[in-house]
Amino acid sequence: MRTDKIDPILLEILWNRLISIVNEQAAALIHASFTTVVREAEDLSAGVFDRRGYMLAQAVTGTPGHINTMANFVRDVLVPACPIDDLQPGDALITNDPWDATGHLFDFTVVSPVFYQGRGIGWFANTCHAMDIGGLLFGADAREVFEEGINIPLMHLFRAGEPNQDLIRLIRANVRVPDQVIGDLYAQRAGNEVGVMKLALMLQEYELEDLSLLSELILQRSEAAMREAIAAIPDGEYTDETQIDGFDEPLTIRVSIAVDGDQLLVDFGGTSGQVDRGINVVYNYTHAYTTYPLKCAIGPGIPNNEGSFRPIRVIAPARSLLNCEFPAPVGARHLVGHFISQPLFGALSKAIPDRVIADGSAGLWNTALEGETRDGNIFSYVFFSVGGMGARPSMDGLSATSFPSGIKGVPAEVIEAVSPMLVHRRALRPDSGGPGRFRGGLGQELVLESTTGKPVLHSCMYDRTQTPARGFLGGGNGAVGELFLSDSTRPHPKRKYFLQPGQRVTLRMPGGGGYYPAWQRDPDSVLADVREGLVSEQAARSAYRVAVDAKAGRIDEQETRRLRSGLGSGKDQPIAAPK
Repeated sequence: MRTDKIDPILLEILWNRLISIVNEQAAALIHASFTTVVREAEDLSAGVFDRRGYMLAQAVTGTPGHINTMANFVRDVLVPACPIDDLQPGDALITNDPWDATGHLFDFTVVSPVFYQGRGIGWFANTCHAMDIGGLLFGADAREVFEEGINIPLMHLFRAGEPNQDLIRLIRANVRVPDQVIGDLYAQRAGNEVGVMKLALMLQEYELEDLSLLSELILQRSEAAMREAIAAIPDGEYTDETQIDGFDEPLTIRVSIAVDGDQLLVDFGGTSGQVDRGINVVYNYTHAYTTYPLKCAIGPGIPNNEGSFRPIRVIAPARSLLNCEFPAPVGARHLVGHFISQPLFGALSKAIPDRVIADGSAGLWNTALEGETRDGNIFSYVFFSVGGMGARPSMDGLSATSFPSGIKGVPAEVIEAVSPMLVHRRALRPDSGGPGRFRGGLGQELVLESTTGKPVLHSCMYDRTQTPARGFLGGGNGAVGELFLSDSTRPHPKRKYFLQPGQRVTLRMPGGGGYYPAWQRDPDSVLADVREGLVSEQAARSAYRVAVDAKAGRIDEQETRRLRSGLGSGKDQPIAAPK
């Protein structure tokens, strides 16, 4: 048995083999899934863990709110509660407890032990967003977690390959679309089983008796690389805060990042307290959406695993918005949690401005719908939409692209195929990206109508309708989002209302902030934006100080020089482009 040495070449081979295995795990889950939330939006994560519950590798799909919370859950909750030596092949464990796992009831985490040569050597785990979980329709307006659906404590989903039929019946009796929910649970277990099978083949092929040596090498190297990346940041304390819409009044996320040699302390002291609506965030979710953006900025090429988490410590005050206590409502926790990256990047911009992005739309625009079809059947459907990302220090922001969640938008054709909703329009919003030398990404506009001929309950989960995405280092803010009906009424962006037959609802999603002053943007780039309909002729003149003759398809260079004259002095002094 090869137990004493793994040389660098073999380590690289085994690492890439692990990545291919978790990608196959995720692919199997996606292909077996019953819902567009998984198949199209890919709102799932998959990973492999060693015997101790340390995450080694993750699939390329997924969100920090799934994979990073899952890493903490398996290590700190599941392994102590369910020792692997007490389990057997074919077992699968499940929970959706918000405080133990991903922060709300709509995510099921399924974990399967790996047995090789008669011994438990590791785990495969995945997390998926469920189409429904009972209770109130997925939304932000619950008053306590008991209203938000059924809570499954850690228990067996499968035992020795046989499903826990009592649990299956319990879930079916509590959800609106039981076939989809239960179908995805079977898909989650199947994905893990693919991982178990593929890992056994790898161990056999390379004559390894377990994952212990490989795990130590991967985690040691990941931790060392992260510490080296942190050490390159000047020591000091960097602070920032950002405002978000909140439910009925603005809320604040405040952060302090202390860099001390090769480690970071992130403290959210001063953040708003928890509220009585379903936008609170549990600590595990806060930790997940802290470690991920920090790694993006500090060490984007470092694997996302147990090792890379170790140099980062996260503090969030008890009973705060980012560390709520049971039984606080948490259903739409993404409407706060996804904004954690904004003050983190704002703070880091004071130390490493060339490695962070400007504020973006951040929070997903989740749309949940429930009603009756024309033939009287119940339908319940959830899909995700996104606004624009913030500009980068050397490139424009991405339009209609989610960050930091990583979720994909669902195509209009799919929405229409699996729900009784008609998509009248889907297009980018001109001028929604914050002006800058590098422009913020654009939001999108979506117009929907029900075809049921009956009222449809629309649960709104939308933010940045009041507080725009900030531009960085002189860049302009992105446009705020809007929500309105065809009769000009404006529903509350985080409540439920009934969309009436014949009514249309318009969702205009926010844009990302710009980077550096807009007058520094290359006029040819402004002309290209106008030609493509991303920037209006008026905004080109007022925001970018570029005179564009759209009909002639050219720049009025003399007028542009006049508009930009005198802008390179005082507070508008140009900032050197990052190397």
